[in-house]
Amino acid sequence: MADRQQFPYVAVRNTSDEVGLRPLLPITLHYREHKRQASGLLDTGADVNVLPYQLGLELGGVWDNQRTSIQLSGNLANYSARGIILEASVGNFPPVKLAFAWTQAENVPLILGQVNFFIEFDVCFFRSRSSFEIGLRPNS
Repeated sequence: MADRQQFPYVAVRNTSDEVGLRPLLPITLHYREHKRQASGLLDTGADVNVLPYQLGLELGGVWDNQRTSIQLSGNLANYSARGIILEASVGNFPPVKLAFAWTQAENVPLILGQVNFFIEFDVCFFRSRSSFEIGLRPNS
């Protein structure tokens, strides 16, 4: 197992048909017996990890069973969100538990934020080289 892994930025087309590079991380999410592969946007400005509604359903989540209500801010402030804990696998690292705000918003990316993605992983961005590097936090 490597202590650090490097990933390329990914070209993404926005609604204005412009292409920009984004730090999208391939990640596998597990919930009970369900597993889905996704791309998570590494967002150092996001306070929490955010799980899009449809992806939560695909993982077997039941909205009404999630009792912890979470208040999101910014563009997602008008949407309800519930707390859900998932197991996440990134590259060759061992799986970790990640807490997500599962939002009812449909048009939102999977967001990996401060709580708790950036607590579990150290991340170095090399924008000039169009890459980023991830490592498990020390003593994980």
